[in-house]
Amino acid sequence: MITGELKNKIDKIWDTIWTGGLSNPITVLEQITYLIFMKLLDDNEVIKEGNASVLGGNYQSEIFKEGNYCPDDNEYMSVPYSELRWSNFKNNEPGQMMDLIRNFVFPFIKTVNGGSKETAFSRFMEDAVFLIPTPKVLGVCVDILSEIDMSDKDIMGDVYEYCLSKMSSAGKLGQFRTPRHIINMMVQLVKPTLDDKIADLAMGSRVIIMITADSNDGDWLSSPLLENKNMDWCAF
Repeated sequence: MITGELKNKIDKIWDTIWTGGLSNPITVLEQITYLIFMKLLDDNEVIKEGNASVLGGNYQSEIFKEGNYCPDDNEYMSVPYSELRWSNFKNNEPGQMMDLIRNFVFPFIKTVNGGSKETAFSRFMEDAVFLIPTPKVLGVCVDILSEIDMSDKDIMGDVYEYCLSKMSSAGKLGQFRTPRHIINMMVQLVKPTLDDKIADLAMGSRVIIMITADSNDGDWLSSPLLENKNMDWCAF
């Protein structure tokens, strides 16, 4: 069971991604999983390099190879394989790290099995998308994950089970909030007028009503829609 400091760290990662704009708990869990996988790839390589050093041998990684990585074999876009390692890119400033992960690291982890489409991993990752919303959110997540020792498989199992429980609780508590950009799109498509009626049947924070009112060129508190009471609205 996850408790104490580790629980607080996972909570902070989850809340940071959530407040950053990803409101679907499944998506939040997916993004955390991708980041953990990036770190585990490098952690395993560090262990193998350490073992080889102790035994006096040379270790040549089959994952982080010599030379440059070119996504989709695009020779005009390439970075050294070493820059794809968590232990290296975690030290970058957030904006640079975001560009590196989005353009290189994430495409790279989708091909770590050699590009074969016959494995469960490849089928799962085929349509995977990196959706961490901002460099700031990414920076916070990477900093926190860098502090977690992932060599203990029992701990990692507890972390994943805890994330699953948070996803389950989000559904039970009705925390599937509508993203702000989706609300803006809905209002722009519907183009409500003073004669319309709005029913927000799952209203929580009244954001849909607020943005609808604000769409008529005024702050929602002083909007003609609310001042004149020409727009009826209800919530259940």
